[in-house]
Amino acid sequence: MADVATIGLLQQRAIQDGNVLSRQLQHALDSRILIEQAKGVLAERLQISMDAAFITMRAGARHQNQRLSALAETIISGSDRTTPASPGAHTTTRHRA
Repeated sequence: MADVATIGLLQQRAIQDGNVLSRQLQHALDSRILIEQAKGVLAERLQISMDAAFITMRAGARHQNQRLSALAETIISGSDRTTPASPGAHTTTRHRA
């Protein structure tokens, strides 16, 4: 009888571990999607390559001491104005009326 209980506990633990892993993978995928979208926004905004946009985002996240995905959210929402322009980026200054 103890063997059956042990097997049941082990199966329950395996199911819980699988659920945790599934949530972690979904979170990682969601973060990756945000980062890719933000790279596109920065690449367009700064007229730089996608690789340069990622480097710029990484530097900005480090400078602001925040997660890359959190910075990505602010870039996508348009509220980020602190991400540094990458060296050599050709940007235009837009004046608001």
